[in-house]
Amino acid sequence: MAGKPLRSWVPAANADDCDFPIQNLPYGVFSTQGGAPRCGVAIGDMIVDLAACEARGLIEAGGTFAQPQLNEFIALGRGKWDEVRARLTELLAEGGDESLPLVPMAGARMHLPIRVTEFTDFYASKNHAFNVGVLFRGPENALPPQWTHMPIGYNGRASSVVVSGTPIRRPMGQVRGEDGPVWSRCRRLDLELELGAIVGVDSHMGERVSVEEAEAMIFGYVLLNDWSARDIQAWEYQPLGPFQSKALGTTIGAWVVTQAALEPFRCQGAERVAPLLPYLREERPGFYDLIVGWIMNGQTMGRTNYNVMYYSSAQQLAHHTVSGCPMRVGDLIGSGTISGPTIGETGALLEMTQGGKNPVEVNGEERTFIEDGDEIGLYAYARGDGYRIGFGPCTGRILPAQE
Repeated sequence: MAGKPLRSWVPAANADDCDFPIQNLPYGVFSTQGGAPRCGVAIGDMIVDLAACEARGLIEAGGTFAQPQLNEFIALGRGKWDEVRARLTELLAEGGDESLPLVPMAGARMHLPIRVTEFTDFYASKNHAFNVGVLFRGPENALPPQWTHMPIGYNGRASSVVVSGTPIRRPMGQVRGEDGPVWSRCRRLDLELELGAIVGVDSHMGERVSVEEAEAMIFGYVLLNDWSARDIQAWEYQPLGPFQSKALGTTIGAWVVTQAALEPFRCQGAERVAPLLPYLREERPGFYDLIVGWIMNGQTMGRTNYNVMYYSSAQQLAHHTVSGCPMRVGDLIGSGTISGPTIGETGALLEMTQGGKNPVEVNGEERTFIEDGDEIGLYAYARGDGYRIGFGPCTGRILPAQE
């Protein structure tokens, strides 16, 4: 008979609907009034000040927790990740050290948790790829011929990755007109519900990484919204793919949920359509039983499970290195839009409204795409026995274009 789930001396961490129980312990970067940004761990409604813990000799991480991003700690490697997690669990469990330096979340400001070295976005949901392909090419040609054989991705902009709560400005750009290009504000602004994997180990130029090695390179995951200007994208994407339509901003959650916290929820992904080449085959499932969804102006919209995805983050990372491309600590790998098989399970308005043909109602108002002032929020959690592993909020509000 299974024992009771581990509990913390931090009261809020033991609530059934708390995103941050002792089984989670996600990392982030925070500051308080008058203080410098530093590393912390979420527990209940509090933040463990890791820099203060290290200064007091409670944890040893080479001084990396005083840094304004997690990269230096992550670069210490998996042995140190496991050691710190075990020590924090010991300190925060019932009977642990109640003098631990804690900061209320309500009084803290969250910062971008990592220095994003590179950003690559993939296209790994078969449901999403098919739905979008039908809109642009019809059902017969919805999926490109290579889609079921390799993860498709593009290199995005690390410079426009921002933390949850940062406003996003509607872009201007070229769109298709009746007689050629027209300069216009984006009129088909969209979200993309994604999970982002954070690379925690460098690889070397000229060397390939196996799926198994890639799995061991992943430090953790964040919620990710890759904002998309669909009308700008439609005009620019052939033949080299999206460019300015994806450069306006990518929002990630403030909390990095570690691979260790998600391990109990590992599961299979979508059923294979065709056998993969050996370099992409997984020895064990690379997906997680995670409820994911999005909210618009406080109203719940799409909701599905991460296990609908066709390619895992480890497969994406392995494919990324197949040419010998080096990966670095702090690289961000976007899963691509997570969509289930029905309209209510889609992770983008493009799918939900069938390209704008079928408006949805949001708090009594019609929407086909995102309007100025709208706020989009993403959420994700895994349900355990008496606890849940959550990611916290990932939100952004749209500001008017600078015309």
